Amino acid sequence: MQTFLLADKSIRGVILDGTLLVQEMQTRHELGTLEALILGQALQVTALIASSLKGHDEIGLRIDCSGPVKGLVAEATATGEVRGYLKEVPISLAHPLESFDSIKDLNPCWGQGFLTISRYLEGGRQPFSGNVALQSGDIAFEVAHYYRISEQLPTAIHLTLFFDLQGKVAGAGGLLLQTMPGASDEIFTTLEQKTKTLPSLAKALARGQKISPWLHEQFAPFHLDILEEHPVHFHCRCDAQRMRLLLQHLPLADLEEMHSNGPFPVQVNCHFCNEEYRFDQQALAELCQEKRPRT
Repeated sequence: MQTFLLADKSIRGVILDGTLLVQEMQTRHELGTLEALILGQALQVTALIASSLKGHDEIGLRIDCSGPVKGLVAEATATGEVRGYLKEVPISLAHPLESFDSIKDLNPCWGQGFLTISRYLEGGRQPFSGNVALQSGDIAFEVAHYYRISEQLPTAIHLTLFFDLQGKVAGAGGLLLQTMPGASDEIFTTLEQKTKTLPSLAKALARGQKISPWLHEQFAPFHLDILEEHPVHFHCRCDAQRMRLLLQHLPLADLEEMHSNGPFPVQVNCHFCNEEYRFDQQALAELCQEKRPRT
């Protein structure tokens, strides 16, 4: 990921090569093309908006909807760690999509719903959250719409994924532009329109191009000034202890039934990364003992 300025430092931008990030997500969650496309867009845009965070702050993007997708969750940290999951896998459509060429083709997946963005500030007790009703199901549009409505911050977003003939992610990339204080409405409108006609960043990355040359090629006339670069990667903070705590929150009766009837080992999968954790009968016995009232 690279952050940069345009138009005499009046526009802040972020560009992301999300190929490895989305490839690992597709592999971990064993996703088909449609599922990888939707969650891949969400992970990339969450990474982009997290670029403005500091320290150990985190940001979360959540969509809840009535359509076949049901919803999704994506999270990213200031240090470039990203994770997420779909609520429904596979996504069951009444009629298979004929094409993924236009983002409008995904409209039947969403239905009515809300997009929520939450900021978790380091040391804060409660997140700062805002939401907007879904307009179209185009995740790039929805997030840009959120920033305009909730934060009065003009925002333009370009998200792309490119798949090989086997339906595997071959390239993934994203771009975000936001105004700085005092920015000209006219220059932002020009740049916003340009994001709608950009060639696919994902295709360029799949061919081996790097984000910096692509960025210079597309935005050199706007006085491009690259500020910094930092890594972004799929990372989940789950571990065996966290999964054990989740089991510990189950009612005692449920734990005792699991302990008595199995099957063993009991398997628990993390929503975010699909990592599998196994607990044998002895581990369940210990959990039951911890839950029983002390006499």
